[in-house]
Amino acid sequence: METSRSNGSDASSREVCDLVTVPTRQGLEAVDILRRGAGDAVGPVLHDDGGGTLGFLVPPGTAAAWDVPGSTCTETDGRGLSLNPEPPVEGSDWLLPPGEADLATDPAVLRRALGEAARLIEAADSCR
Repeated sequence: METSRSNGSDASSREVCDLVTVPTRQGLEAVDILRRGAGDAVGPVLHDDGGGTLGFLVPPGTAAAWDVPGSTCTETDGRGLSLNPEPPVEGSDWLLPPGEADLATDPAVLRRALGEAARLIEAADSCR
């Protein structure tokens, strides 16, 4: 799903996206679920250097209706994220860099994957 918006001469490297942040364990499960699904369902994904969270780039406006427990969605307020080899957030790195993934993850698809990931984690933890 493209989220490109023309911003002048460097429009190809500027994208407007919101960022859904989840705990690393749930995020990694969701990435696996999305990559096993039909088509290219997952966009660029950031991870923080401390290893505590993953961030999924989603289309702008997602934050206004995001209500998935255990996650947050941050608006970019129309400020374009620079999607190049350097991560747009200090202290982070790309798990799935731009160019190897769609420009943004569909929020409805991400919501389902995060729900499935939470159920898998809960089931695995109850077996211990």
